[in-house]
Amino acid sequence: MNYKWIALSNTTIGTLMASLDRNIIVIALPSIASELHTSLITLVWIAIGYWVVTASVLLTFGRLADMFGRIKLYNLGFALFTIGSTLCCVSQTGEQLIVFRVVQALGAAFLFSNSAAILTDVFPENERGRALGLNQISIVVGSVIGLALGGFLTSYLGWRSIFWINIPIGLFATVWSYAKLRELGTIRKEKIDWFGNATLSGGMVLLLVGITFGSFKITDAITSMLVILGGAALLTLFYLVEKKVSQPMFDLSLFKIKLFASSNMAIFLNALARGAFTLVMVFYLQGPSMRLDPLNAGIYLIPVSLALAVFAPVSGWLYDKLKLQIFTPIGLIVSAVGFLMLAGIGETTSFYESLMPLVLVGTGMGIFASPNRATIMSSVPSHRRGVAAGISTTLVMTGSAFSIGLVFLVFTQVMPLDAAQSIFTGSFDALNNTDKEVDKFMISVHIIFFVSAIIMAISVIPSIIKWVT
Repeated sequence: MNYKWIALSNTTIGTLMASLDRNIIVIALPSIASELHTSLITLVWIAIGYWVVTASVLLTFGRLADMFGRIKLYNLGFALFTIGSTLCCVSQTGEQLIVFRVVQALGAAFLFSNSAAILTDVFPENERGRALGLNQISIVVGSVIGLALGGFLTSYLGWRSIFWINIPIGLFATVWSYAKLRELGTIRKEKIDWFGNATLSGGMVLLLVGITFGSFKITDAITSMLVILGGAALLTLFYLVEKKVSQPMFDLSLFKIKLFASSNMAIFLNALARGAFTLVMVFYLQGPSMRLDPLNAGIYLIPVSLALAVFAPVSGWLYDKLKLQIFTPIGLIVSAVGFLMLAGIGETTSFYESLMPLVLVGTGMGIFASPNRATIMSSVPSHRRGVAAGISTTLVMTGSAFSIGLVFLVFTQVMPLDAAQSIFTGSFDALNNTDKEVDKFMISVHIIFFVSAIIMAISVIPSIIKWVT
């Protein structure tokens, strides 16, 4: 087999596994809350912790990849992810599951930070968009499997089974990547920017702790605001440090490249708009109005993933042929229309009634993803692709993490805290005034999707700037 197809196959499995666990955990959250008797804040951090840890270390892992070789660290990522999945299977408390998800997240960070860079090294420029588009299908397949198979496993075998499937796949792929992949990137001796990593990680964690703990009244308003201000101060310090350090983790000089800067701004806003989409839909479908089981909830969401699966490789192929930047704003506009339609969703909806907005959301994501990622990776020198991939994926993870935090902020502002706790932990049958609380729940859902549509529309601006200036 031609080596580039070996690389594509293996990295596709890597991104498949890492993306699988982003959605598979969401479809199982109501069941996890019920069995482990978790608090709402614990449930939130089971979902959000994976994103935060991955975003916090991606840039450092990208730097390590440029220093020691992308293949070595990619192999390590497979091993760590498999170990983390095994530990998740035996979690006895929500807090244990958070910790073991951190191990998974470290492995996922190695996989995410190296997959795109490995493919960019292997494939020539005229095939790069198609390769990255095919790789994007693995993210889509992960979404499909995570929603449909995850729903099936949770319904019939319990939530622990959602992690079992990673173990045989992870063992096989770890051995295969070690045996077959070879280093083609340029190895450079650089220094690790530990202070930059600490300020970025600390700033993100403090911001999200302030938002989530304040939303759930774990801390008072003054304390929450002080924590948020502390996080903002650390992120400001991170920016100042990265401007001064000789070998920064977050290479701000890359943002002098117009295509790189505008494409990353678009991808961040896109992630902020859609990061919590699956989470909101899962709790809507399994919540007090629809009351679907995990399997049927997953089936409802398959059209999003299938639409993305169709359009991601097609847009990548067209971008290779035509080199037109207009694909990215078109994709964002299509997704924005889908979110705007979801902002009017009723307390109950049939599969066919939800089909059009969900297909539009997935179609827009597919049209946007491949050309935007190909533009980012092709805009930088070859020896900076590890860092560039890390920056891009960090912005996606960061946007997604804050998307989840902001979603729960909306829910807890519109609904009484005890009602939100009941709905998100699956005990909504105990609500005192179900009709009234369902109304507030639906108002929250409508606000979230409307805000998502607005943010998605705003992300069109940087995606247009990059090809009209």
